[in-house]
Amino acid sequence: MIAEELEFFRKQLLTTRDEMLLEVNKTLNEMTETSNVPDPNDRATLESGRSFELRIRDREQKLVKKIDEAISRIDDGTFGICEACGEEIGMKRLEARPVTTLCINCKTSQETIEKATGH
Repeated sequence: MIAEELEFFRKQLLTTRDEMLLEVNKTLNEMTETSNVPDPNDRATLESGRSFELRIRDREQKLVKKIDEAISRIDDGTFGICEACGEEIGMKRLEARPVTTLCINCKTSQETIEKATGH
């Protein structure tokens, strides 16, 4: 992969990570604000919304970890190489999912096995 392509992915990954971290901090700040809601129904609605927001942020935190790992692969020269078969991951796949570690063939095989075994 050429240096310009790697720099493109690095910038894209860093931008996505920064945006997610801002949202995480915003959510944490909003949740630490005390809100006195006397009505039990309103309080339940508020808690339900907070729970949903926390699940989203948890998923984003996992994606931030994958982004950091992808940036490390750019740094060590393994970005865009399938960790299962060692072949190059197609550019379209990387553009769609830059944190991927598997080429489309290996990912398809993995999903087929997971579907068959229920994992």
